[in-house]
Amino acid sequence: MAKYNPIESERKWQKKWEESGLYTCELNDESRPKFYNLVMFPYPSGDKLHIGHWYNFAPADSFGRYMRLKGYNVFEPMGFDAFGLPAENYAIKTGVHPSKSIKVNVETMVKQLKRIGTMYDWSKTVNTSSPEYYKWTQWVFLQLFKKGLAYQREASVNWDPVDQTVLANEQVLPDGTAERSGAVVEQKLLKQWFFKITAYAQRLLDGLESLDWPSKTKIMQQNWIGRSEGAHIVFQAEDVPDDEGEITVFTTRPDTLFGATYMVLAPEHPLVAKITSDKQRPAVEKYIKAVGTKSELQRTDLEKDKTGIFTGGYAINPVNGDKIPVWIADYVLMSYGTGAIMAVPGHDERDYEFARKYEIPIKQVVKGGDIAEGAFTAEGEAINSGFLDGLKTPEAKKAMIKWLEEENLGTGVVQYRLRDWLLSRQRYWGAPIPIVYDPSGNPHPVPDEHLPWLLPEDVEFKPTGTSPLGQSKELIERTEAIFGKGWKPEIDTMDTFVCSSFYYLRYLMAGSAEGEERFINLDREKKWMPVDMYIGGPEHACMHLIYARFINMALKDCGFAVHDEPFRRLVHQGLITKDGAKMSKSKGNVVSPDEFISEYGSDVFRMYLMFMGPFEDGGDWNDKGITGVARFVDRFYNLLCSESSVSDESLASRNVHATIKKVGEDIERLNFNTAISALMEFVNTGLKVGIADIDKEAVVKLIAPLAPHLAEEIWSVLGFEDSIFNSGWPTYDESLLVADTVRIVVQINGKVRGNVDVPVDADEQAVVSAALRVENVERFLEGAEIVKRIYVPGKLISFVVKPS
Repeated sequence: MAKYNPIESERKWQKKWEESGLYTCELNDESRPKFYNLVMFPYPSGDKLHIGHWYNFAPADSFGRYMRLKGYNVFEPMGFDAFGLPAENYAIKTGVHPSKSIKVNVETMVKQLKRIGTMYDWSKTVNTSSPEYYKWTQWVFLQLFKKGLAYQREASVNWDPVDQTVLANEQVLPDGTAERSGAVVEQKLLKQWFFKITAYAQRLLDGLESLDWPSKTKIMQQNWIGRSEGAHIVFQAEDVPDDEGEITVFTTRPDTLFGATYMVLAPEHPLVAKITSDKQRPAVEKYIKAVGTKSELQRTDLEKDKTGIFTGGYAINPVNGDKIPVWIADYVLMSYGTGAIMAVPGHDERDYEFARKYEIPIKQVVKGGDIAEGAFTAEGEAINSGFLDGLKTPEAKKAMIKWLEEENLGTGVVQYRLRDWLLSRQRYWGAPIPIVYDPSGNPHPVPDEHLPWLLPEDVEFKPTGTSPLGQSKELIERTEAIFGKGWKPEIDTMDTFVCSSFYYLRYLMAGSAEGEERFINLDREKKWMPVDMYIGGPEHACMHLIYARFINMALKDCGFAVHDEPFRRLVHQGLITKDGAKMSKSKGNVVSPDEFISEYGSDVFRMYLMFMGPFEDGGDWNDKGITGVARFVDRFYNLLCSESSVSDESLASRNVHATIKKVGEDIERLNFNTAISALMEFVNTGLKVGIADIDKEAVVKLIAPLAPHLAEEIWSVLGFEDSIFNSGWPTYDESLLVADTVRIVVQINGKVRGNVDVPVDADEQAVVSAALRVENVERFLEGAEIVKRIYVPGKLISFVVKPS
């Protein structure tokens, strides 16, 4: 029997799979139930596939292969999230156009992905930077624009005064300086495009209940959306006309209104200029300028010391007529809520710290705690609160809201922490926003017949202070040629999260003539959606995963989807570490998959990754550990490809059927590590008692999802011509799992001296008789007297002896 050569075998089977189109999914096949198996698509980096890619893609593929063997029509596509900053920064540095670098990177990555041995359907791939794809990114934008879910307003951006460009949050260092230039980043107001995701806040919350997602991810989304029930309360600024001086705040604790002793406005609030006194104006303007250098993340950092400045102005507390000072502070944002808060230092920790720092009065209006020591934030009984006194917090909230509404001074409301999705990017390498402006500056959608609205190529990549598309003569000339003299194009591009918010739908249309003309076939969407298994990192919990849910819901409302939710089940893969530490180039502990694949093959590498620990937990890489998996592959191959010789038919049969049960249950739960362990135990027992020829067919199928090339090779040796993945998952006989004999350990004076197989219903005397006939036991009992015996039914017989 020839020795198994993984390198030759893998090359051979990958070629056969591709030539036969084995993994091309027939989306219209009605003969089998569907299973949509998807991983989050990668950015096409110029580097080789790293171990993180492998750990995401290979086990997910193993699950897809298992579902195919279970009889499902498995759709497992792969594509590339190809727009974004890395390619643009590379262009700035080298002058190589992003389209060229991305093309090379995609071609390289496809070769690397094929080497894993995955069953991706490459006839239905997508690349978000191709005009064929971003035509539909623009089309999605236009559907939301028509429905009033895409709008434009001014918003704050990170501005680099040296490079004269807008920076993404990721390009701003924790100290507030630009990653590239080192300049102190400023905040600048620019007109931006938004998606009105806030209109879907409650629907996004409600939808989480039906999803088979990790509870931690659901909680993260719930917190990100941040539903709060409370009230809007209207304060009146002193010495400002009523129609100009209203200050509306939102609070979740309207019952504490009697305890409000000051107000805080966002530095950008339009009333700041009106209420600031002449005496305080220089200090206020200086503070506002300093705040202008901070990003929103810096301003809302809970760990930082709270700063603020008194405006010199006052507002009237509507419930008691008290005149309270109005401050401005950086931690209040105009983009969140109303841009103003009422401060109740007796019952809010942040307000308490601020009030103590600036010596502002503190009132207690809820019984409990000692406000001399700190804020009392729990619920309790209202005190010092007029008509609320004696009421518990829930009743006091209702009573205050009722009073506010009767006095026309406020109303009960539900508010969300979620903000609208700012999708404008002042970058080049992204999908152009399909909007043009008439000579009066009014926005108009680009008609469908002009999609894709092409990304121009006559653009310099050096930062100039405006969006790169603004430099394109071709874009300006194209706009005027189509729409008329004086018309101007939108020069921002879209956030790349827009591209990835619907790609799971475009896979269903990719590679077809119909897909060039239609965004989605509704019958196909109805059949294949939602995605049955979606695997990717937990870092996407509050961006991609919320954005994709929102876009899917919006598309349903526009008539282009049947389902509300895009992903039925979500799984986050764990992290692979090296010597207990996260891998990084700086630490010099990065594992190169190629090196090990060249030596052991991709099946061994795949299985070792899965063997290290539970898929959702990850594991710690050990260079020597992979050799154990390589030895297992050789032993498995030898056991199944050698001539059968069974020494114990009952035990051999039970070994097979118990393993079928165990491996199937483990893969179903994504417990690949214990499935592999069960196969290792099977080999250990199989090499002792043998395996019947009739059982080999079943056993090789068990390893097929985990080591597809190895399985195909053994399947071929066993005489099958078709692919093993066109067969089916084996079944087990429950009756054969029950042993008719049990192995009893025999001890003499506490040491194991043998074992004996007895019928499962054997009584103690029968076990003793059988044990005394064991040759090694007889030898140790010779010339000894049994003074005591201990019997543990089904497990152990122990003799205590002394010399006779």
